[in-house]
Amino acid sequence: MKHIFNEVHYELTRKIAEGGMGLVYEAVQRGIGGFRKVVAIKLIREEYSAIEEFRNNFIGEAKLVSDLIHTNIVQTYHLGKVGEQYFMTMEYVSGWNLEEFLERHSETDQYIPADLAVFIVSRVCRGLAYAHRKEDREGRSLGIVHRDVNPKNIMIGKEGDVKLTDFGIAKALDLMYNQEGDVIAGKDEYLSPEQARCEITDHRADLFCCGIVMAELMLGYNIFEEAESEKTIRNILEMDLPKFSEVRPDVDERLNNILHLALQRPRESRYQSADLMLTELENFIYGEGYGPTNEKLAAYACDLFGKDGENAALRWHRGETPSITT
Repeated sequence: MKHIFNEVHYELTRKIAEGGMGLVYEAVQRGIGGFRKVVAIKLIREEYSAIEEFRNNFIGEAKLVSDLIHTNIVQTYHLGKVGEQYFMTMEYVSGWNLEEFLERHSETDQYIPADLAVFIVSRVCRGLAYAHRKEDREGRSLGIVHRDVNPKNIMIGKEGDVKLTDFGIAKALDLMYNQEGDVIAGKDEYLSPEQARCEITDHRADLFCCGIVMAELMLGYNIFEEAESEKTIRNILEMDLPKFSEVRPDVDERLNNILHLALQRPRESRYQSADLMLTELENFIYGEGYGPTNEKLAAYACDLFGKDGENAALRWHRGETPSITT
């Protein structure tokens, strides 16, 4: 039986982010009876909506993520078109992306607590493990590889949820428009060695990127990044990894080993699945008992971005977990 429903109405309230080809807005979805829901709208610029390759990428992303329903992945609700512009309606995350989280620590001249850094990356691994395992209706593995795991694409909600977003350059079975071998997909400073060499990637590429992000959370800077793209890529391929416990004293040997394993250049030598990396990260933070939770991360982040945020890490290390006030 075929049903026809009224068109959904959205009211754009503010611009959240802007890139060369698209924009992301906070919006309000309205329905009958005073129904109201805050969502995010990802909108292609009109001039790019007219380009078939870019339009196919955008539609491919929407198809890919439509059935990815997981607490650590930003959910996509709807793909639509207004005039000649395509848009996606997505879950709105009230909070900060990981780049903003890092910048706030830099501004206040403090390290991110090591256990919270590990907790954040472990939640990213949970989302990736789910995406990597995803199958189609016939039971075939979709072979999803995100290919763009970086701080801008990791959200921390005010309730402490960690969510991976933007599968715009992800590849999957039957849904890949940027052919590997022709272009480098991803941000230079967050590439796996396979991506840097324009090789065919698999799920293990995402785990190297998780290693880069975790190292940055620990040290406050990307260990591979240089002003020149060529030098950054050379570092990813060749640079000797630091002994993290010598750069930051409270990084113990176990955590140093986790970072080194995640950042092994041969993919056969690093973690072989997101589940394995997740297990090791959780053993590290929970092995001796109670460890970080969404609620603890929420309290820490809200304190960090509050008026007295420069003292957030100090209070955390003293065991004075901040409380959330409304």
